[in-house]
Amino acid sequence: MFGESNEVFTPIIGGTTAQDIKTGHVANLLPGKNFPQRTTIMKVATVSTLWDYINRAMPWNAPKSLSTDQVYSVLAYLLNLAEIIDTDFELNQDSIKEVQKRMPNRNGMVMQDGLWRVDGKPDVQNTACMKDCPTEVKITSSLPDFARDAHGNIQMQNRVVGPVRGADTDMPAPKSLDEARQIAQKGHDAVSGKPAAQAPAAGGVDEAAAKKLLGANSCTACHGMTNKLVGPAFAEIQAKYKDQADGLAYLKGKIKSGGSGVWGSTPMPPQAQLSDADLAVLANWVLKGQIK
Repeated sequence: MFGESNEVFTPIIGGTTAQDIKTGHVANLLPGKNFPQRTTIMKVATVSTLWDYINRAMPWNAPKSLSTDQVYSVLAYLLNLAEIIDTDFELNQDSIKEVQKRMPNRNGMVMQDGLWRVDGKPDVQNTACMKDCPTEVKITSSLPDFARDAHGNIQMQNRVVGPVRGADTDMPAPKSLDEARQIAQKGHDAVSGKPAAQAPAAGGVDEAAAKKLLGANSCTACHGMTNKLVGPAFAEIQAKYKDQADGLAYLKGKIKSGGSGVWGSTPMPPQAQLSDADLAVLANWVLKGQIK
């Protein structure tokens, strides 16, 4: 409600002043300042960055589900918390230009590095080493066991889109990289922590398991049942592939690897965290399930 997550994420709002809005430079970012945290509004230079991130990535458990008006509303609320705009300010595609002139760190963007300009200076002087690389990776630093769950189970606080997952901090830390890989490959449900679904027997459709996987991996944030959202509707996919001999294998590979070009240019994120059994449940449901 106040731009704070109360968990592991840095607050969105805070650390800026009316003087910062005037100058376009956040004083708390200056060398020697010991401000406790660097919030989002302290660092971001362009209001369009905030709009774009909210539009593409929020809410955390259902990205791309907000309408354009809702994105403007959420952004306006945050800007009001930062005292950049008044409570009666109407934020839209035209007035957003006015807001940019009041962003506290609008003049704080560094433009001299190689990421922004072809002739810019890189921010490091090291030479990349691409030979004689070590073959064995050693874990040299980790949280002590008593602190692993200080903020709750990190795995349940991470976005459930794509292959990235937080560590299951309800479980002991892995003792080696191989053990960490084995844990990652078990295909545990990212939300409930329960074991992955079993593959459907003899081509049967496990409707309950499929619906659970759809929700746990935010598939319905981009795919509607019968209506196109960001990606095609599940009914469209079923109609296209249900009679293809290799449909099951194709869809399993597509879900796992992601990609673009078949239904348009918008890319589908890979779901590499899914086990083969989960992939089979989802692909089989798409091909033969009751989609309505």
